[in-house]
Amino acid sequence: MRSSSLTMPLEPFVANNVYTHLSAVGNGTPPSFQEVKTVLPVPELPEHAGFVEMYWRAWEIAWSNLKRPNSQNGFIAPYMKAVNRPVLSMWESSFASLYGVYARRGFDFVGALNNFYAHQHDDGFIVREISTEDGQDLFFPYGPNATGPNFLAWVEWRHYRITGDNGRLAKVFWPLMALHRWYRANRTWPNGMYWATGESSGLSNQPRVPDSRYHHRHWTWVDATMQAILDCRILEQIGSQLEQTDLVRELADERTALIRLVNEQLWDDDAKFYKDVDGNGRYSHIKSIGAYWALLDKDVVPPKRLEQFIRHLRENWAFKLSHRAPSQSADSEGYNSETGHGCRGGVWPPFNYMLIRGVDNVGQEKLAHRIAVNHLRNMWEVYQHTDTIWDNYAPEKPAQGDPTEKDFVGPSGIAPIAMLLEYVIGIQADWPLRRVTWNRVLETAAPYGVRNYPFGAEGTFDIVGDGERVVVTTDVPFTLTIQDNGFSIQTAVPAGTSEIDLT
Repeated sequence: MRSSSLTMPLEPFVANNVYTHLSAVGNGTPPSFQEVKTVLPVPELPEHAGFVEMYWRAWEIAWSNLKRPNSQNGFIAPYMKAVNRPVLSMWESSFASLYGVYARRGFDFVGALNNFYAHQHDDGFIVREISTEDGQDLFFPYGPNATGPNFLAWVEWRHYRITGDNGRLAKVFWPLMALHRWYRANRTWPNGMYWATGESSGLSNQPRVPDSRYHHRHWTWVDATMQAILDCRILEQIGSQLEQTDLVRELADERTALIRLVNEQLWDDDAKFYKDVDGNGRYSHIKSIGAYWALLDKDVVPPKRLEQFIRHLRENWAFKLSHRAPSQSADSEGYNSETGHGCRGGVWPPFNYMLIRGVDNVGQEKLAHRIAVNHLRNMWEVYQHTDTIWDNYAPEKPAQGDPTEKDFVGPSGIAPIAMLLEYVIGIQADWPLRRVTWNRVLETAAPYGVRNYPFGAEGTFDIVGDGERVVVTTDVPFTLTIQDNGFSIQTAVPAGTSEIDLT
């Protein structure tokens, strides 16, 4: 399981000409926001005009952070600069890719990740931040905070499911596989479970592990281990498509072992929650939102534990606060009710998106929708007074967090864009299966939906409806599943305009 060589050499993906191996729009200047607006999806929500206003504002701010490579940084693809810093951030670029997929005909957000693959070291390491001024790695490979969190494969897989770009998938598999092996070799304990730090986890000041902002403190970290399981699963799926039998077996063996270990060692049966564990088997006192990375792989949480684990999201004394969901539960030590104090209760759009996708993944679609609507309502309350999007928010009142940063799009664009389309309006598309699912649970009397939704390489569709009928106009055929008020309709939608009766 710890083999040191890949069946395909890594060199082509770390060489300076990596750009020729990976698909991207090109090195030209990104189009203006006004130019690209015509190719973006158009949400229709008459009774939630504020959500739509935030949607367009988020795109506008995102576009202001797009940059082209230059001779000083030597990047190989256009990119999104980190908010308020001269840095290319793996965290920010990854979440931007998750919503940027809807703007792929104007800018190749996922192509910006090519800059990280081009910086991959010979042993598989990829740094988490690169200077946009001189193109230098900002961390040394073996520093505890040098990379992470490890979810690049998840981002690439989401991009593939929406776009069907299996050509890109075949090429990024190799750097992703090398990175996974680097994590396994350098971020694990002898039993195979993983560690992180506050900085590398994205939950920098959370007191889950004592004095751990910059060090692992010899604990097993629940989110790092859950992310490794997810990484194995996705790389297994890509590897299967590429007929990499040996690598698939290697990944499956590690994933099976990790699922067994997290359920044996990281489940606190008294708290009914997955937690970090120290070297003596003692659990952290903190219930961190990071534990919910577990839900992105359906096999991690056994059925007998699933409802217990999710119940914390329904409890007013845990994660169901006036602004859902805080980065750590309200009944955890160090929780800050006033501002959230960063990751000690602050509500962060990227973590909420991860949580919502996980909840949906295990069949809790209505809960996912409720959390999404609650999150956007709170963001809208703050937006009305500030005209911008923040990196985190207070957990118990409609206010930005503290400390926080304004115009944080970047990663916070994931909520007013992807969360709005996927979990408030409820549209999810899967191009490889030619399938669109509309989960119609939004409480509104007015017709709603989305127009100009990009589907596949060149297709688009409009889908708008009320409680009685749905009208679809598309230039590519697909299978549509509508879930509405407890019943489900599946129908083949041909190119052209179709009306679907819901009564």
